[in-house]
Amino acid sequence: MKIAIMVPMAEEAEYYHTNFQFNEIKKYGITEYSHGFIGNNEVFIGLSGIGKVNAAMNITSLLVNEKIDLIFITGSAGALQTNIHQYDLVCPDAFRYFDVHNTMAGDYVEGQIPQEPAEYDLNSMLRDDFIKYLQAKKIRYFSGLAVTGDSFIATFETKNGILKNFPDALCVEMEGAAFAQVASKFGVPLVALRAISDNAANEAAVDFDIFVKNVAKKAASIICDYLKN
Repeated sequence: MKIAIMVPMAEEAEYYHTNFQFNEIKKYGITEYSHGFIGNNEVFIGLSGIGKVNAAMNITSLLVNEKIDLIFITGSAGALQTNIHQYDLVCPDAFRYFDVHNTMAGDYVEGQIPQEPAEYDLNSMLRDDFIKYLQAKKIRYFSGLAVTGDSFIATFETKNGILKNFPDALCVEMEGAAFAQVASKFGVPLVALRAISDNAANEAAVDFDIFVKNVAKKAASIICDYLKN
């Protein structure tokens, strides 16, 4: 298969470049993609940058130039539920925006962009296959809703505001829903694997700086092992 792996930050992409040698660099738009193979899969690894606009811009630049079969997004996230802790893995089955408020603009729910779905469902046969791999390897993970916005969440007040609107959300991050929105337009399946770096509250900034590289390595190593086998 031809696979894109999108990573927001250089620290989160380090594992891929330390453990694999890629044949070449390809540039689409303003984004450079490391191009090569993991197992029998042709892989494009792109550093998307942080936030929704960067995510949408950079995955679009790839999808208009390459026929991608599957998109992986990886990296870190902040936990929203008390039973989810640092180093835990979340494999979302859906994304929503936590910073979109259009309920006064028509028949829309919280987090819904007008004329777009309220939620981006990630369920697909390829995601099912990845879930079977996680289960066969006895890798512990959480599955459910993840929410996306352009703000780093680092106070209980902001975290509780998100949970008021999305009480079932497992984690918060800054790119996933934008990736999912673009992927849905192109009809490309998307699998997300986020590793928890912080609690999205008062200790978040310190914890993120300390743990981001290690938790991202955990998610990246699992994706690479899956692709090799």
